[in-house]
Amino acid sequence: MMAEDTRPAVYGGVDTHADVHVAAAVDQAGRVLGTASFPACERGYAELLGWLRGHGVLARAGVEGTGSYGAGLARHLAAAGVPVLEVTRPDRQRRRRYGKSDPVDAVSAAVTALRLEDCGTAKADDGPAGELRALRAARRGALKARTQAMNQLTGLLVSAPGLIRVRLDGLRGKKLAAACAALAGSAPDEPAGGTVTALASIAGRWLGLDAEGASLDAAMTALVTRAAAALLAKAGAGPQSAAALIITAGDNPARIRRESSLAALCGVSPVDCSSGRQQRHRLNQGGDRQANSALWRIVQSRLQYDPRTQAYLDKRTREGKTRKEIVRSLKRYVAREIWKAYIRPATG
Repeated sequence: MMAEDTRPAVYGGVDTHADVHVAAAVDQAGRVLGTASFPACERGYAELLGWLRGHGVLARAGVEGTGSYGAGLARHLAAAGVPVLEVTRPDRQRRRRYGKSDPVDAVSAAVTALRLEDCGTAKADDGPAGELRALRAARRGALKARTQAMNQLTGLLVSAPGLIRVRLDGLRGKKLAAACAALAGSAPDEPAGGTVTALASIAGRWLGLDAEGASLDAAMTALVTRAAAALLAKAGAGPQSAAALIITAGDNPARIRRESSLAALCGVSPVDCSSGRQQRHRLNQGGDRQANSALWRIVQSRLQYDPRTQAYLDKRTREGKTRKEIVRSLKRYVAREIWKAYIRPATG
């Protein structure tokens, strides 16, 4: 049998950047054992892990930015069996007291991992959630560029020669783009030839971006159907809303052990702000705003097409609630539904 490692437990913290990661190690009493910098690459990840383990038995590591600069390191540590925690940056009061530097932030991350305060299990993105996040980023860029192209197209038409405007009058969207693209090469030597060429060029760009967006939509729909058909079965949940919620949950949704945790993650849980004789709650303005927007879209769809939701709206309206208050309650209810359909099966 292998001898048990009797070295003391240590806790790591990492302040991540694009090129360099700064690590710190602390013992069980919070004493700093050392800080060091490592390159942000696979070799650097291995060196960082070896350095942390050189101080003792690595119990867990707190990493800033596990969804951005620290994503690669978080995957490397998790693959090596190290529990990885997502830690937030130190608050302003602590920074004013102790200053701001990469080693100070790394030590703060290590102390946070030690105390298990203001941290949570890092979200994994090595499965469908990670794929959907990449597809959604590409789709968002294509749709934004498509909107810009249409704005350019309509702007050029305002000052275009009368014959062109008459020919394109009444056309909108895809029909307008197709008609403008058909103008290509029709009058290169005429006074309006430059305008015609510009319209055809922008219209061709719009059509290409529209086809790209449709292709990405199809890929996301297929992936969501395979990964979480139960979400699509819920009333009002389309592929884009379901994709946003899957991305928020990550590829390790079992880390969200309570439905109230998902509600807080989506920013739909009321926050207690009572003081003295005043007992009240305020709106939660934190959480993942993309997931919050997805819940809002689901609620709006149900308000239009779901009889039960419409009956609930009428009932709460008679009780004196405003539409905003009712929508907030419905978003909280939908978050509970999502947890039961998608998160709870993963928790076992």
